[in-house]
Amino acid sequence: MHNTSPTSLSESPDDPFSVHRSASAVLDDGGRIVAWSDQATALLGYRAEEVLGRSVREVLVETGDEAVIAEATAACMREGGWFGLLPVRHRAGRRVHVGFRARKVDRLDSTVEWLLVGSLAEDIVQWDIDRAVLDGFFSRSPVGVAVLGPDLRVLRVNRAIARFGGPPTEAYRGRRTADFLVGPDSELIERRLQRVLETGEPMIFAEQPCRLLRDPRQELIVSVSAFRMQDPSGRVLGITEIVEDVTDRHRARRRLALLNEAGASIGSTLDVARTARELAEAAVPALADALSVDLLEPVTRGEEPAPEAVGPLRRMAVRSIRPDAQQVMYPVGHLFSFPADTSPARCLAERRPVLEPLLEGNQGWFTADPARAERALALGVHSLLVVPLAARGVVLGLVCLWRSQRPEPFEQDDLTLAVEFASRAAVCIDNARRYTQQHNAAEALQRSLLPSEVPDHPAVETAHRYLPARTSTGVGGDWFDVIPLSGLRIALVVGDVVGHGMHASATMGRLRAAVHTLAHLDMAPEEVLARLDDLVDQLATEQRAADGSTPRIVGATCLYAIYDPVSRHCAMARAGHPPPTVVGPDGRMRPIDLPAGPPLGVGGLPFETAELELDEGSLIALYSDGLLRADDRDVDQGLALLGSTLAGPFHSLEHTCKAIEDAMLPDRPADDITLLLARTRVLAARNVATWQLPAEATAAGRARSLVRDRLAEWGLEDFAFTTELIVSELVTNAYRYAGGPVLLRLIRDGHLICEVSDTSSTSPHLRQARGTDEGGRGLFLVAQLSERWGTRYGRNRKTIWAEQPL
Repeated sequence: MHNTSPTSLSESPDDPFSVHRSASAVLDDGGRIVAWSDQATALLGYRAEEVLGRSVREVLVETGDEAVIAEATAACMREGGWFGLLPVRHRAGRRVHVGFRARKVDRLDSTVEWLLVGSLAEDIVQWDIDRAVLDGFFSRSPVGVAVLGPDLRVLRVNRAIARFGGPPTEAYRGRRTADFLVGPDSELIERRLQRVLETGEPMIFAEQPCRLLRDPRQELIVSVSAFRMQDPSGRVLGITEIVEDVTDRHRARRRLALLNEAGASIGSTLDVARTARELAEAAVPALADALSVDLLEPVTRGEEPAPEAVGPLRRMAVRSIRPDAQQVMYPVGHLFSFPADTSPARCLAERRPVLEPLLEGNQGWFTADPARAERALALGVHSLLVVPLAARGVVLGLVCLWRSQRPEPFEQDDLTLAVEFASRAAVCIDNARRYTQQHNAAEALQRSLLPSEVPDHPAVETAHRYLPARTSTGVGGDWFDVIPLSGLRIALVVGDVVGHGMHASATMGRLRAAVHTLAHLDMAPEEVLARLDDLVDQLATEQRAADGSTPRIVGATCLYAIYDPVSRHCAMARAGHPPPTVVGPDGRMRPIDLPAGPPLGVGGLPFETAELELDEGSLIALYSDGLLRADDRDVDQGLALLGSTLAGPFHSLEHTCKAIEDAMLPDRPADDITLLLARTRVLAARNVATWQLPAEATAAGRARSLVRDRLAEWGLEDFAFTTELIVSELVTNAYRYAGGPVLLRLIRDGHLICEVSDTSSTSPHLRQARGTDEGGRGLFLVAQLSERWGTRYGRNRKTIWAEQPL
């Protein structure tokens, strides 16, 4: 037999024993070769004419292999056929291992022949492996395999498909994916498979939902790979689809992504309410369809709640994928408590999360408000998670998560993820709470150090604003003051301590107290700043000695101005502070040449005072640099905007403050903002009397006469006796100790003020005279007869003053 049969349609082209691939030979009953195929020549090198009629033992058996061949021959004769591997001799003399199939053939003439079919051993081993792998795919593989025809109907599935799909393997044959999967999921996979059919491009590891019709609420995520099948002629036979259940992997990846996102988005600020909103935004819709964040009331104020507190709660955040969820959820800001038998109350009381997978028929979650619960069920709410917000061993509140649109209920994995969300958020909320507590304390300290209200004064009409910096920056060291001085004068002060926080507030308080003390000594502006400079330098030295490892910068800027409503004279000096803005009664800005001076604490440099006269109704604006630099403006832009805003017109200074606030300030300024406005007044000439007296012995008598007449003119005869005595003592002292002319001035307003000025620089002292002393009682009498008295110094002049209340 020296020819080959055509390839059978049922044979696989990869089968090593297929007719077109295998070598074949026929042996007679005596073992002689009677037929030899071309494939046998290709396999072993012998041509047909070289082997026909010869014994197979003679041609193919190598010396030493006789026993193996004999054993195989005996088995074949006994069984009528045989399959196995045998060594044979190649024409080139080398040994070749060949896999044989031997079969007995009974001829019509009653003779017996043996058909041998062979192929290289490695081809047969590979074929066996391929067959075992294919068999494993359909019988033992944990990965799903489905074979679909060109019409995308199932031809065959393996057992893994049957396990997570439900029906047995034979139930899938002839059916489509829409018969097993919910509509959107089956449509997606069929679109993808159709594209593989049309293009021939394989689909690799495409993940998609695969919810089954028999349990549509159960989340199932699969990874699908698919390739097109075709025969050697290119005819499309269908698609092989490999399906792997990756639900756990998908959930783990999703949890990790959500946690990473939550870690980046939750706690971006030190604001309790903002952190609660960020938690809600991170969890909806990624984990839940609706969420609420409720904090124990003390937490919202920056305080630590009591250890066993379960209420009241303040709702801090609400988020839902459905706009009508507000019908069943308390609004932000609502204060309430959960009844003891509800799921949230149990969560707070037991300090552990509560999982309610199915709410329908479970009364433990809605006893607080059955009507509201019924509306929630009507909206599709079916599952609930309640997780405590706990940090550092303290429960701060709780988070309630709901599902209504997503069909699958909450599971243990969701609870684990929610606990992780809540843990991260709780730490951020507690940090924000602690910061809020410290910030509130610093702000309360600062506000307590600032004037709560500025009393009305005959020298100026005032209005002010103080706005602390945003929470993340911390409270600053800005301050302002309006200090009444002798002679109806007024001191206007604005300062700014370097830095933020409690340290800045404490430094500000010490500087403000010092300014008050120096102001009441009636010092000139440059002298006040010089003394403050010394104080700041001393504070810096103390701070370095107390905390040398982490020294803090101690410094400040300040603007100090004194206005006299009698003379309309204004004197001002500044230490590194922004200059004041002065607007005349006509609305025009008045330029002021006021040297900047060094900041307080630099030391060694002098301060200069600028003096000017102001028309009645002039507007003086003092401010901190935070006002000018708000909204990232430079100083020049800030000054221009301030000047145009001050030009008005406005009904009152309060309206002016509000206009400046609206025009120049953001909602949350980055730095403290201090603004002090003062509109000047002038005391009417009829309320002031001034006389110059010669340095004579009769000056005291002349002074008493002038004062008595003017008091009668003012209708203040009742004050004549005490006033004459005060004036007599002061003028007498001036005549006796000073020399030169004496200036006497009476001022009538809320008080009757007597001022006696001379050219002496000696400072008067109040002393207790002994019984035998002839003098020394003058200032004692003045102190007893007046409400207050004092001394101030000017250029080449000293003034002693005394006030009596009218």
